[in-house]
Amino acid sequence: MFRKILLVISVVSFSFALTPFEIAQKVKENSDGYGSSKSTLEMVLIDQTKNESKRVMHSLSFENRDKNGKDGDKSLMEFKMPLDVKGTKFLTHEKIDKNNNQWLYLPALKRIKRITSKNKSGSFMGSEFSYEDIASREPSKYDYSKEYKEVELKGVKSYKYERYPKDQNSGYSKQIVWVDASRFVGLKIEFYDRKKELLKTATYSNYKKIGDTYRVGSIFMQNHQNHKSTKLNYLEDEIHLNLDASLFTKRYLKD
Repeated sequence: MFRKILLVISVVSFSFALTPFEIAQKVKENSDGYGSSKSTLEMVLIDQTKNESKRVMHSLSFENRDKNGKDGDKSLMEFKMPLDVKGTKFLTHEKIDKNNNQWLYLPALKRIKRITSKNKSGSFMGSEFSYEDIASREPSKYDYSKEYKEVELKGVKSYKYERYPKDQNSGYSKQIVWVDASRFVGLKIEFYDRKKELLKTATYSNYKKIGDTYRVGSIFMQNHQNHKSTKLNYLEDEIHLNLDASLFTKRYLKD
């Protein structure tokens, strides 16, 4: 009888076990539901000698409500300071199973530059974030390790697993992900380059919950190869706005 009870318990536990892909889906679900948003961000560039330079930008985001299986969310960033980058805009149209569409508007040249899939591993505006890092929320764009490990990260029970970009033009061979096991929010990602060497580590912190939606407050990206890093701090963050989808078109890049 005792063995039967143990067997039932083990079967039930196994049936409720999540796969890494399902964990990734839960993370996205917990960040969904914002509708549209407006944020003010501070980007701090830190060089090898710890000198800092700061940039301020506004970001608008528009959540895909159609869920048509093809299109993801849209976002528009505009740099406000310092003067040498003021007016630079970056537009992203996420795709579920294809490469994202991304455009960069350079005011000095009055020119819109399309970011091709071959260029997306390049540095975003001199930071340690790549164009690829800016929009990578869709779980279906990765293959995953078969299992995850339960670990502690700074005292927080976490799920740790690996994911592998499906896009052959990705700058990464794999990523190791840590997810808070109770809140299902991302805590850390290690990025490995095409040579399978550790390239960067992103740390996510200062989450706040608005309704059912988790919003990250700070991201720290450390490059282990060039010894530079970038902090991205959300100074203001509003969600559930009534932004119009027409704001997220190429026509608004030059406005």
